[in-house]
Amino acid sequence: MAVFAQSAAPGATILDEIVVIGQRDLTAERIAALPGGGDLVATEDIASTANLTASRALAATPGVIIQDFFGGNDQPRIQIRGSGLQQNPVERGVLVLQNGLPTNRADGSYVVGFANPAEAEAIEIYRGYLANRLGATVWGGALNFISPTGHSAPGARLDLSGGSFGQANALGQYGWHTEDYDALLQADVSRRDGYRDYNDSRRIHVGANVGAKLNDTVSIRLFADYTDLGFDVSGPLTADLLEQDPESVFTGPTVTPSGAINPGPNVVRDQPRREAEQWLIGSRATASFGANILDVALGYTRTDDMFRFPIVAGVRETQSDDVTGVVRYAYKPDADSLLPLFEATAQYVTGSADRDYYLNLSGEKGAQFSANELDADTLSLSAGFHIPLGAFVTLSPSVAYSRATRDNEDVYDGATRPAAAYNPGNPTMALPNGAVPWVRSSCERDYDGWSPALGISWRPDADNLVFAAVSRSFEPPTHDDLFATINGTPNSSPGRPNPGDPAMAAAVFATPDLDAQEATTIEAGWRGRAGVFAWDATTYYSWVENELLSLRDTSGARLAAINADKTRHFGVELGLTAQITDALVGRVVYNYQDFRFHDDPLRGDNRLAGAPRHWIYASADYSLSDKLSAGTSVRWAPEKTPVDNLNTLYNDPYAVVDVCSDYRISKAVSVFGEITNLFDETYASSTLITDQARPDQAVYLSGDGRGFFGGVKLAF
Repeated sequence: MAVFAQSAAPGATILDEIVVIGQRDLTAERIAALPGGGDLVATEDIASTANLTASRALAATPGVIIQDFFGGNDQPRIQIRGSGLQQNPVERGVLVLQNGLPTNRADGSYVVGFANPAEAEAIEIYRGYLANRLGATVWGGALNFISPTGHSAPGARLDLSGGSFGQANALGQYGWHTEDYDALLQADVSRRDGYRDYNDSRRIHVGANVGAKLNDTVSIRLFADYTDLGFDVSGPLTADLLEQDPESVFTGPTVTPSGAINPGPNVVRDQPRREAEQWLIGSRATASFGANILDVALGYTRTDDMFRFPIVAGVRETQSDDVTGVVRYAYKPDADSLLPLFEATAQYVTGSADRDYYLNLSGEKGAQFSANELDADTLSLSAGFHIPLGAFVTLSPSVAYSRATRDNEDVYDGATRPAAAYNPGNPTMALPNGAVPWVRSSCERDYDGWSPALGISWRPDADNLVFAAVSRSFEPPTHDDLFATINGTPNSSPGRPNPGDPAMAAAVFATPDLDAQEATTIEAGWRGRAGVFAWDATTYYSWVENELLSLRDTSGARLAAINADKTRHFGVELGLTAQITDALVGRVVYNYQDFRFHDDPLRGDNRLAGAPRHWIYASADYSLSDKLSAGTSVRWAPEKTPVDNLNTLYNDPYAVVDVCSDYRISKAVSVFGEITNLFDETYASSTLITDQARPDQAVYLSGDGRGFFGGVKLAF
């Protein structure tokens, strides 16, 4: 396997691919030499599937927890070590890169549905403080999606697949190269009707990159991407509905003589949906002058994002422009060393966004009730050493500094903000419109912090590395944390807490004065190999201050984000692979997460909602011949998971089994088939997260039922 040309591994350059194709996989070895949690997933090693979501692509990666929301290319909950865990949808806590260039907006938020594992050649994972060296201002870590190039993937490729739930996919790719130049073009279209009644999704992506080796020391790569993403937000179900009719969508609370029961959004009426487009252009140039390696990247993204929330939040439209500049430097006097002696990164991201809110009137865009101009700047500086202490020990001190601004200017020009409501007893009947006085929602926030770290590693031989580290992390809030709609209900818009009282004055927005989230983390691990076994084990403990929590009330309505005073995160990230026979390979990934409040006046030492304590993935792959292979896997959450921070409501344990088979007809043609959720388990793949839940509340997100899929892969 080749070195990946657009890696973000220490000391990597885009020269590597041209020089080292066909030799050892330096990218994986560089990541494995780091004193912390890191991994590399080559997409060619992922079992063939017609629905390659982020959760499937990273299922066998220790420390990365991805819980599907609606089964397709939508907004799964992705978290590393709990960072961003309680956002709905999750848009914070992880730095997402493409070809070494960050794609997060300037405020740190991201749209996870834009990440496309099907078109990546590999995915690099950096957990915890290792992401600081990439310019991250997050606690969780970083994911770098690496595109193939004309050198690594010459010729043509066509993949066609489909199956249950209206799933249909087509991916085409063509790569070309000479000794010093290469180019690659990709196009990918996927769509599905979905398992549930209101569950349509689609993604269209076109991307290209061109590389040139200008001389023996300087190379440059240009890339451009366009993604069009759209999906229905099927919403949550009550526990009874999940069991009785998991394919259904919720119709909102029921009014009884004793009050409303079964709180939750009316998906049938409000038709929540997200439509997002992103244009990305960038360049990355590297130069190697003896022991000195310089890597410079520049990128621009344009994102148009329409999110039609239920009436409780309205229709949010955001048009953003972000510019990113990155300079990385590495000093590597020993050419045979996997890690540079010194490395430094400077990253600056600046962006502006126009954000408008409109009423959601039975799935249609109604009157505008807000207009805001959002500006953000984030500067990240980091520097670190990898100092050999003899032949086997390396000391890795580092420090990072981050400064961030988050400005929100309210430019709405009305004297009042319109409000709308429906009759709770007859939720399709509109009530008289109302209005609340305009109150300025502007705010300005500034954050800065230092993140020092010290790691030490012992490598007694080429197959084993033992490490320990202590680090600080610093994560400022995003605009979504600092600016949120409030005081709506499942039957009324923001600012109208009583649907039947259109004149009742209430705040429409919250602009909480939040602190940055900070943590001190100790971690230790062992990556090794012996005989038929290979393992990657890490344990960590984090003392977290001001953890950012995005909360919801018992009706499902969003509350303002808060800082939890103190929380504690303890975890184990374990991966074990066994080459049982020449034909049989087994793998087990086990994640343990015990995330708790600490002496909280309301929540005590309760577990943080949404984090499964045990998360297990196991797979077995058997080569029946040089042409035919078969495999099976299981995703298992063996213990109930709290839905609310008061730990009064839980998601039940579940296990989902998949099976698949590949048959290679020739070097150019192969086919595959798979059955997902073989035993047709009824389960909630994820839940909404609330502060305090009711037993009858709609919080459960139904996982897909049994599905049958197949496909063909052609190479020319």
